[in-house]
Amino acid sequence: MASSALTGKVEADVEIKASPEQFHDMFTNKPHHLHHACNDKIQGCDLHEGEWGKVGTILNWNYVHDGKVKKVKDVIEAVDPDKNLLTFRVVEGDLMEEYKSFRITLQASPKSEGSGSVVHWTLEYEKLHQGIDHPQTLLQLAVDISKDLDAHLTKPN
Repeated sequence: MASSALTGKVEADVEIKASPEQFHDMFTNKPHHLHHACNDKIQGCDLHEGEWGKVGTILNWNYVHDGKVKKVKDVIEAVDPDKNLLTFRVVEGDLMEEYKSFRITLQASPKSEGSGSVVHWTLEYEKLHQGIDHPQTLLQLAVDISKDLDAHLTKPN
């Protein structure tokens, strides 16, 4: 059996009104505030080790996926403020019950016309076995979180 059938990548773009910098800053430097924007999806994010927004930092997340409360521990692998890019690698938690490896990259870019941004999500993974679904519902969760965060970032004070 070829291992390539177990590896995959799912991607989505989300148009938002917030600037790329606002979106990137929230995920990179203030993920512990995300639950204010979408507490039905993200219940909390705690700093396990390191500093907010720095490569090598380890974060613990509590989130809701498919109606169940789940946990994940991830390491920040890449931060590029110039490109508003952030990459997490999952090291522990519920996802590791189904995936050998799981990497999440989000990048916010300015829209070609007008204001706002396009957030590009990439989930790269290796499943433990063939019986595991591609993480489409997780990708949808990322899209929904992006929309909630956008509403939070752009609402009038």
